[in-house]
Amino acid sequence: MATTTLPNPPAAPGPKRNRLGLQVLDYRGGKTTLCAGCGHNAISERIIDAMYEMGIAPERVMKLSGIGCSSKTPAYFMSRGHGFNGVHGRMPSIATGALMANHTMMGLGISGDGDSASIGFGQFAHLMRRNLPLIYIIEDNGVYGLTKGQFSATADLGSTLKTGVINDLPPIDTCVMAVELGATFVGRSFSGDKKQLLAMLKAAIAHRGTVMLDVISPCVTFNDHEGSTKSYKYVQEHEEAVNEVGFVPSFEEITVDYDHGSIYDVEMHDGSHMRLRKLHQDYNPTNRIAAVTALMEAHEKGEVLTGVFYVDTTRPSFTDMLNLVAEPLATLPQSRVRPSRQVLEQIMQKLQ
Repeated sequence: MATTTLPNPPAAPGPKRNRLGLQVLDYRGGKTTLCAGCGHNAISERIIDAMYEMGIAPERVMKLSGIGCSSKTPAYFMSRGHGFNGVHGRMPSIATGALMANHTMMGLGISGDGDSASIGFGQFAHLMRRNLPLIYIIEDNGVYGLTKGQFSATADLGSTLKTGVINDLPPIDTCVMAVELGATFVGRSFSGDKKQLLAMLKAAIAHRGTVMLDVISPCVTFNDHEGSTKSYKYVQEHEEAVNEVGFVPSFEEITVDYDHGSIYDVEMHDGSHMRLRKLHQDYNPTNRIAAVTALMEAHEKGEVLTGVFYVDTTRPSFTDMLNLVAEPLATLPQSRVRPSRQVLEQIMQKLQ
């Protein structure tokens, strides 16, 4: 009796992997302890997606933060990365020192509106003007979530707390400040806009310089009510995008045709391309004055302006200006970082 050999069934497809051979699980962190529905959790998810899709080795990322709900979030993504939780408002100086010691790492700073626009505002300002190669994300909810929801410095004039207290102070717009001070990639997004935020994060990874992203991230416990200008409902009803952000990484072939009259194509430092489709009149993302003007006009109209406001890929970064050697300074022997006795004697002679 003849026997029939059946073909082997096709193997079940394995888990999807990126260009490094890693799964998205390799980019996750611990379980969040933030409130259910917190916008910060959505930002963490987009960071995971961006790092995975761009093929960034988690071990090459340093995650830096200060104090506040936002500063807890680095624990929720890339557990294989290096993390440092600093004191309130002092993350910029820690980031500067860490990246000077090892500029081959990717720096990712997570801050909050209280951490950056109040106690840390002086450090924020100096970080922006130096153009340090760092992705600086402000998870902006307009309140101090860890201390029962008082107004922060980014709370809009006339907005109200759940208790009915009205804010009578004008807000600090961190995007306006970042553009004026010298950051070379400035934008704002909304934690509820997955597509826009993911594209902006990918472009931020490809940029060589200071990236400042202000992400409106509603606090569901203290600032998601009627009268808040940083609630889910308010931002959804008042969001006005200046451009539609698209991104083509350097390792993918660029085959998309587009109208040169309606899209700015910005080549990033690693060869990737960020494509900004104009939605807001004739907006030019390379014009600093136009960026500040658009932001201030939006404030007058009560709009929440989002998109990439300003980008400059020509200005040298802080590490470029310092002419650092290729190796991380932290790995160099004393013979290369310590002046010799002869050099010290020459210096002393000049000071006599």
